[in-house]
Amino acid sequence: MAQLLTDEAKDDLLDRGYSRRQLLRIATVFSMGAVAANMGRPAWASGGVPDPAPEAKVRIGANECWAGPLGPGQSAATAIISSSNRYSPQDQRGDFIKAVMQVEHVPYDHVAPWPGSSDPLSRSVVTFCSPTKGLVTADPTFELAGRTAEWLGAPVKRVPLKPDYTHDVKAMLAADPNAGLYYICTPNNPTGTVTPLADIEWLVANKPTGSVVLIDEAYTHFAGVPTASYMAAAGKDVIVMRTFSKIFGMAGMRMGYTMTRPDIIQKLMRYDGGMQSGALPLPSLACATASLTATDLIVARRNEMREARAMTLEHLKKRNMKVVRTDANMFMIDWRTKPAKEVQSIFRTQSVEIGRSWPIWPTVSRVTVGSMEDMTGFCAALDKVWT
Repeated sequence: MAQLLTDEAKDDLLDRGYSRRQLLRIATVFSMGAVAANMGRPAWASGGVPDPAPEAKVRIGANECWAGPLGPGQSAATAIISSSNRYSPQDQRGDFIKAVMQVEHVPYDHVAPWPGSSDPLSRSVVTFCSPTKGLVTADPTFELAGRTAEWLGAPVKRVPLKPDYTHDVKAMLAADPNAGLYYICTPNNPTGTVTPLADIEWLVANKPTGSVVLIDEAYTHFAGVPTASYMAAAGKDVIVMRTFSKIFGMAGMRMGYTMTRPDIIQKLMRYDGGMQSGALPLPSLACATASLTATDLIVARRNEMREARAMTLEHLKKRNMKVVRTDANMFMIDWRTKPAKEVQSIFRTQSVEIGRSWPIWPTVSRVTVGSMEDMTGFCAALDKVWT
């Protein structure tokens, strides 16, 4: 398996303190298809797999969008299928990057597309963490970065969120002043809260030399707030990461991108010679390109989510439920007296699939905001099962 890594990547990993035995584990991060077929899913990846619930009438457990790709994206994906006998009928990858440039105001060579965001997230951990350079992450937050670091044997520090549920960047730096990577998910998964850009700027300015701040903005379109892309354009030690799996309704099409300096992009790509970034499905590329600039449709979808969320939160307020404030398409409910896993099972009896919990909050469930119909169904089920 380790032979899948380039010689340059092997030399770099060994120089940073990884053993030759550890190269095998690192190679699995970039070859999940073969690994899953031969060994089962590695522990580092398990956090990103939602419970299967294809039979549920209301599916609000995996932070998916309630609707499919935006209309222009669907049309573009359909149109290019007839040309998919070519690896690259024209410059579809370049067209995508130009669309990102137009929306995010970053240079062409600062953008790299990926098959979703899980690959570049784990790839960033491999690139900047090591047995002596750890990862610092929030608690609770999306677990993939932490699981990847633990899989590789890199130190991990998990720092509780502040009382307002934003990232405590000063505590994160204090937890490991010598870390290789600091992971900020904003809006945060699972809380849906936005960490102020000023806080992230402070971390970028005060972190150790050579380390990187990874800013995961998967849910930013649902929040409709200013983003961190300007830090990437300014050449800071950051990787700003996006995915089309959320508001764009493309979870099954696996598209995402990072914005960062060209030298960082090259570091991320050296493990497979740029293959993952360069060989993307044409329908996914075309759909993403057309969707990025559909500003009015993005705003309309965000407003639709906000209406369903407001209705649901008002219902929960009337029921005197304890809910964490949120800026995105999810919220956290504290059941107080019952474990979240038990409550999840109770909702399944009503054909409603709600989200999972995090170890730090064992009585708290994450619930995705779906369509108005979805959320009406959730409220009806709540009234049946919760007294």
